[in-house]
Amino acid sequence: MEIKYNSQRLAYPFFVSMLILFALQIGFGLLLALIQMDPDLLKGTFNFNVARAFHLNLAIVWIVTGFIGTILFVGPILGQRDVRPRWLAILLLIAIWIVVLWSIATLPLAQVGIAGWVGNTPWLQQGMEFLEGGRVTDILLFIGFGIFAYLTLVMFPKKVKRWNELHWGLAIGVVGLVGVWVFTMIPTKELDLQEYFRWYVVHYWVEAVWEIIHITLIGFLLARFFGADDKEVGFAVFWGISLVVLSGLIGNSHHYFWIGTPAFWQFWGSLFSALEPLPLIFCIWHVYLDEKHGVTPIKNRAAFYFIFGSALFESVGAGVLGFTMTMAYANLWEHGTWLTAAHGHMALFGAFGLLVIGAAYEAVRQIKGINRFKDGMSKLSFWMLFVGLSGIVGSFAFGGTKQIYVYRILGLDWWGHQIRPAMSQARVLLGVFAFLFVLGGIIVIYDLLTLKDRAISETNQKLLDSKLQTRGTISWWRRSMTQFEFAVWLSGIWLFGLIVTAGVFSFNLHSVRLGDPTIPYIILGIGYPGLLIITLVFAHRFLMAFEQRQDLLQVVQNFSVGGQLQIVDIRNKAEKGGEREQLILDTFNRLSYGEAFMVLSDRETGCQHHTLHKILGTTFAWEVLEAGPQQWKVKVGKLN
Repeated sequence: MEIKYNSQRLAYPFFVSMLILFALQIGFGLLLALIQMDPDLLKGTFNFNVARAFHLNLAIVWIVTGFIGTILFVGPILGQRDVRPRWLAILLLIAIWIVVLWSIATLPLAQVGIAGWVGNTPWLQQGMEFLEGGRVTDILLFIGFGIFAYLTLVMFPKKVKRWNELHWGLAIGVVGLVGVWVFTMIPTKELDLQEYFRWYVVHYWVEAVWEIIHITLIGFLLARFFGADDKEVGFAVFWGISLVVLSGLIGNSHHYFWIGTPAFWQFWGSLFSALEPLPLIFCIWHVYLDEKHGVTPIKNRAAFYFIFGSALFESVGAGVLGFTMTMAYANLWEHGTWLTAAHGHMALFGAFGLLVIGAAYEAVRQIKGINRFKDGMSKLSFWMLFVGLSGIVGSFAFGGTKQIYVYRILGLDWWGHQIRPAMSQARVLLGVFAFLFVLGGIIVIYDLLTLKDRAISETNQKLLDSKLQTRGTISWWRRSMTQFEFAVWLSGIWLFGLIVTAGVFSFNLHSVRLGDPTIPYIILGIGYPGLLIITLVFAHRFLMAFEQRQDLLQVVQNFSVGGQLQIVDIRNKAEKGGEREQLILDTFNRLSYGEAFMVLSDRETGCQHHTLHKILGTTFAWEVLEAGPQQWKVKVGKLN
């Protein structure tokens, strides 16, 4: 994936804006963690609820800005035409900053009780959780989303018949951003109806529309990174989007359990909400499959780290943690506690934030004309964000478990500060991991803004590549992950997810409601740490295998056809009976990791490739050097 259209460079100021807004957002996050430890900090000057509104709204704005930058970068490649008109894209960037500045001016009005009522409409700020901005903000965002949708659609072919699944995925996503946002502007006096529309926006706008954009962008980026087949990726995108829509339409009703709506929503909401993790499992599985494609090493491993982390945290944060609290009699205890915050942080930043950061790494690399760059700082920032966010989620889970007991079981007074002592340790942990996360954020911002300084010249890159050697043995951590092992890791993650679910359900037990928290404390004390630890270990295992595969692909690529490659001539072997396949397999088994040979054939070699794939899985590279009509040449390399 290279710069083919000059208008792709329009993405850069959006990514710079994204990083500035990200810096502001994590700054407010650190402030919130400090206020949790000292509730009197800035009391009466800048209250917790205002800081929280800034933290949440900035998260939404910087991630959407990242989506815009990503689509402006990949859209011309997908649509085979420039972004036009360019001035409209610039206007969109200006509109984003107008919304930010307007929000800075109006969100603090909640502290003094000014909403800007005109008739039945709050024009300045409306104080609704997750949708704090007033009607002016809603209108400005609606116009901005409309411009974004227009810019996206005009990049695509005029004839809809030429659209593939990726076109449709982005089209549904950007039109959905506009269409669902309309429900923020429906005035109503009834509280339950207001809550209905609020959750309609929150669920469909983030948990459905964003998911559709997320799945489509991941599919496109991985196809370009690893050379996966467009039809195969399109198939995955189609089913991913279909599952999001089919489960999410009725699954939205898990927000309707306790807002005055009919009781039948408890059954249907629980059922379909439980199905919502399916597309998220499908997404992480396809990341695994796509990573095995490709016969040449990718130029941007750091970008893949963030994209992989996005898919993993989407599966764990949105999928597993969402499942643990989505059924009615778990949601009864969980909703409105720190357990909700654990799910929200990993689902929002983990899934969407990491994706746009990964896309920014690839876009900045190309826009700045960088072939390769030193990615040590990039990977350090990834792991700091990964561990920091996991710790934040764990802190919320620890505090939320105690919060449910002392607040909802014992009925202690929240406003009377009777609950703070029980949650004090969790608040300290939250501050520690928030600080680690902020450090990771600062590093990633600095790294992206100064990426050009760490560019590697072509000469130095060849020198580094030449130092990579073949290997006789590879440790288990670096061996290729089989489909069975990958499934075992996912099953382990879901096992701990089910343990957490059982722990939340256990608050319904009679003994617990009489005041004994032993059972939920034990179950959740196993479930949450186990879930976070296995997620961290799995990520390390997967990425170590990825690094080893990329190194070996580089070693295999270093073998030249000029004399280093052993030639295996199968032209004199019978086509039937498996002689050709056996000769190739015997030669392959004698190789060290990273070595290669060339197959010379008088026939197309698809049968041999299919046979090797059945036996060896993804532990070999198969690069067609010459495809007939007189002879076929294929380089076969041994990978981890």
